[in-house]
Amino acid sequence: MADGTTFKRVMLKISGEALMGDQGFGLHPPTVERIAREVQTVHEMGVEICMVIGGGNIFRGLQGSAQGMERTTADYMGMLATVMNALAMQSALEGHGIHTRVISAITMNEVAEPYIRRRAVRHLEKKRVCIFAAGTGNPYFTTDTAATLRANEMSCEAIFKGTKVDGVYDKDPAKHDDAVRYDNVTYDDVLAKRLNVMDASAIALARDNSLPIIVFSLDEPGGFRGILAGEGTYTRVHQ
Repeated sequence: MADGTTFKRVMLKISGEALMGDQGFGLHPPTVERIAREVQTVHEMGVEICMVIGGGNIFRGLQGSAQGMERTTADYMGMLATVMNALAMQSALEGHGIHTRVISAITMNEVAEPYIRRRAVRHLEKKRVCIFAAGTGNPYFTTDTAATLRANEMSCEAIFKGTKVDGVYDKDPAKHDDAVRYDNVTYDDVLAKRLNVMDASAIALARDNSLPIIVFSLDEPGGFRGILAGEGTYTRVHQ
C-alpha cells in the first residue's frame, strides 16, 4: 500500500459541528476547506475514502423533537441538513481535483445520486470519494449508525471518527483535568461505561461485524494521514 498504510478503504465520520469552526451555527468555509485538505492527503496515499457528515451545525432532529416538533419530521429535516454539508464538502474536495460523489439515502436526483450499493462500490474502485448523505434514510437513526451501516456495506476496514479530542477518555477532558485516555477499548466497555464514542446502535453494529473504530482529533493538522501512516495519537475501539 502507498506510504505503508495498512488500510485500503476507510470510512471517515465527522460531525456537522466540525464544519462550523468557531461559529455557533452553519458552515465555515475555511474549516470545510481545511478538512478537505486532510482528506486530500489521505486520498493521495491511494486509500479509498467514504465519508458521512452529521447535520448538527444546521439542524438536529432530537433538539427539534424536544421543542415539540414531531420526531419523524424533525429527523427528516436533520437528514436534509446532512445533504447540505455533503454538497459543501464535495465542492471543497473537487476544488482540489478530487472526483467526489454525494450519494443520498433520500432521492433527490438534481443534487445527489440515489444510494445503489454496487454503483457506490464502483466509484470507490475508481478512486472517487463517496459522501453518503441523508443518514440511513430512516428517522430514529443517527448519522453514527448510518456511517457504520455504510462502512459495512462498502467493506471498509475501519471507521475513522474525527472529533475535537485525540481519542476516547473516561470523562470529558475539557471539564476534568484527571480524565484518562484509552489507547484501546472494547465495544462492550464503550457500551457498559457509556463512553461517548458513538450511539449504542452504531457501536453494536460495529461490534457484530468486527469493524474497528479509530477515534482521533480532526483539529490536529495531518492527524488523519498520520494515523494511516502508522503515527499519531488515537483510540482504537475493537473486540
